[in-house]
Amino acid sequence: MTFPYDSFNVEDLHTVDEGVIEHLFPLLENPNKPFDFLVGHFLGVDHVGHRVGPDHASMKTKLTQMNDVLKRVVDLLDDDTLLVVLGDHGMDRSGDHGGDGELETSAALWVYSKGPALSQAHIPPPSGLLRYTYFPGTTVRHRSIQQIDILPTISLLLGLPIPYNNLGTVIPELFWRDSKGSELLRALEINTAQIKTYLDTYRSSPSGGELDDSWQSIEAAWAVTKATSLIQDSNFVKFSNFNWVALGACRSMWAQFNPLLMGLGLSVLGIGLLATWSAWYGLKAAKNDWIHWLDAYLGRLLRGMAGGAVVGIVVSLLLSSYISGIDALDYTLFFAPLVSSVIGIISSPPKLSLKALSTTPILIMHTLAFFSNSFTFWEDRIVSFLLVSSIVPSALVGFTAPVSRLRNRILGFSLLFAVCVRIMAISTVCREEQGSNCHVTFYASSTIPSPPLTVLALAIPAALGLPYAMTHFLGISRSDVGVARSFIPLILRPSLFAGATYWIIEWADSAGILGHEWAPLLRIVRTGTARVAFSIAIFGGGFLWWSIPICLDFEAREGEPGKNRQVNVIGYANAFGSPYLIFWGIGLGVVYATTQLTGQIVVSLATIAFLSWLEVVDSVRDVRSIEAQFVNATPSTLLGADASANISSPIRFSDIVPLALLGTHVFFGTGHQSTISSIQWKSAFLVTANLTYPWSAVTVILNSLGPLFLMAFASPLLGLWNRAPVMNITPPTLQEKTRDQDKDAGVEQQLAAPDIQVKGESTLAGVGYMAYYATLLLGSAVSAAILRRHLMVWKVFAPRFMAGVLGVVVADVGVLLGVGVGVERITNRVGRMFGKR
Repeated sequence: MTFPYDSFNVEDLHTVDEGVIEHLFPLLENPNKPFDFLVGHFLGVDHVGHRVGPDHASMKTKLTQMNDVLKRVVDLLDDDTLLVVLGDHGMDRSGDHGGDGELETSAALWVYSKGPALSQAHIPPPSGLLRYTYFPGTTVRHRSIQQIDILPTISLLLGLPIPYNNLGTVIPELFWRDSKGSELLRALEINTAQIKTYLDTYRSSPSGGELDDSWQSIEAAWAVTKATSLIQDSNFVKFSNFNWVALGACRSMWAQFNPLLMGLGLSVLGIGLLATWSAWYGLKAAKNDWIHWLDAYLGRLLRGMAGGAVVGIVVSLLLSSYISGIDALDYTLFFAPLVSSVIGIISSPPKLSLKALSTTPILIMHTLAFFSNSFTFWEDRIVSFLLVSSIVPSALVGFTAPVSRLRNRILGFSLLFAVCVRIMAISTVCREEQGSNCHVTFYASSTIPSPPLTVLALAIPAALGLPYAMTHFLGISRSDVGVARSFIPLILRPSLFAGATYWIIEWADSAGILGHEWAPLLRIVRTGTARVAFSIAIFGGGFLWWSIPICLDFEAREGEPGKNRQVNVIGYANAFGSPYLIFWGIGLGVVYATTQLTGQIVVSLATIAFLSWLEVVDSVRDVRSIEAQFVNATPSTLLGADASANISSPIRFSDIVPLALLGTHVFFGTGHQSTISSIQWKSAFLVTANLTYPWSAVTVILNSLGPLFLMAFASPLLGLWNRAPVMNITPPTLQEKTRDQDKDAGVEQQLAAPDIQVKGESTLAGVGYMAYYATLLLGSAVSAAILRRHLMVWKVFAPRFMAGVLGVVVADVGVLLGVGVGVERITNRVGRMFGKR
């Protein structure tokens, strides 16, 4: 008989436990004991840990309930019943689990019976069978077993065969019942024979070659079990020793690395990164002819991929009989991107000179630092230093700017950027390896996963104030018009307010501020609030922006008598950047709602920081344009009306680095680390009261990766911000006199489309952003491969590599969505308004 309950709803602390109690005690109270094996799985303690942490008052209440349950169970036991109480895992200091920390992987085991003694108390089992360890916070060593040891032990106690593929060893104390230990010896013999049968079968299977390196030691340990020793303890230990040798062999076999596949993977990553840099330099060199260049470049890449797939199939046919463990799909997945990337690199060679490398010192340091486990431990702190350092060259331009207005803008916005970054760095969650040198500030404490009181006080002001800040930045270029007038007050502000309100209600519910009787109503209210936040941002914001993707207004003035009226276009100076910021605001509303309150403050600061950086980039670009005009232009062109429009400083990779680092910084600031245990499972219950696929998975992903996505999504703004539509006013008829002039006329005609330059610049910014994260991925992958035998590989290097993979995926998705949808929609609409043919 079974009585299932929803076990994944961590917000429900009682239903599962009460259900177990409801069905458990009638069976125990039945004199006939209508069961052979009875399992009751209580989840309340686990849920309390996830929801409010181990130090919350609810934990004491739940533990008291469990203690009362155990008392009743013990009272109802008869002499023939064995009680086994165990946990399937532990929890860290914040109440979560899922990582490999000792607190998370350790749990208690208690075995009790009212019948005859389970073990001889006056004579302990042979010491060679017993293992001890020091658990966290203890000074006395405790008896330790593996969880897999429970399986063969319970099986034999029930009189059942040990499962075929078991690798655990029976717990000696439960079979140590006479002075000679005959029951224990028999149990160990059965246990060892079962494991040897499993290994023999595995050895004869197609995968048996995996045991080649260990088979000699296994056979030697097995031979020892056949020998009889005069020392009694040795007759027990020889069986236990064989089991440990077998377990060690299987662990090494199933945790082994394939150097060939690792080499192929690293080759693809490396060559793919070079191809990304080749695309960056090619786009930059093509300038306003980038569309023709990109069409030809992508065509070559696609043909190379098709050719590489064919090469992969042919190579697999030739080498399949010589190299095992690699099939046709592996070869195809290797050669298709390899050939495609090689063709891309040949057609547009990246500039790998010392001068080019000198422009990316931050990226180089960030990548090489992954070879240090200490850096990976403290990456959240070091990134803030790299981030502030990355804006220093631009800030220094402010001291030499030829115009006081530009000088004040560069220095002022650089200072604002640095202040926001430093305040964001206050928010931290700690890795286990950081120990006492780290103090949790994202939560109220390391054991209470609730927001600090200061954050609770700032949550609503931040949600309401961020739209005002964004309006101010738009107002600098008078582009707070058009769709911005409706989107910010009617879409963004209500969406952010609803997102903050949800988490405040969640805190009130978790803390029991209104009492537990209000919990059902609070659950309904906060679920509805989250749905409102998402609906306003996605449906309301999406419809409004798609209908009117411009932030422009028109002001007509009466001209002098006899002349036409003058029409001023308000917001013209930022015609491309302002509507894209509105588009970005849709993503901001969605991610904001999935982020906990402290993270919302961090996201607000990150928004102000990246807008400040856009103003710095624009001002530095103006300084360089002025300098270029005075260096290269003639007096007549300097006095021309369109002089400033025709000379525009191109985007540089150093402009992209701070935004890319800001993405990593906001990831850490919103309560995340490159560890599984830092996943905020609360976010799975945003839009549903219970665990519901796919929505729970979507909200967890948005909570974890949304901060990275926002910065990738913002990268096209580096090419769009404060860029006005540039129209060529030269009459085309004057340029069509000769064949060469006809070619020039084609270029001029292309320049007449006001969106050509900004589309190219925004695409270039997106490619540069992807290149940054691809470089980090390669660095983390190489470090994990080289240090694969390092003690910290699975705790530090492998998780950081997996985080690097996710970072690249999120960066690519954000850039592609931004360029493919946002930039394309905006430039087409603005282009139609200002002369695109």
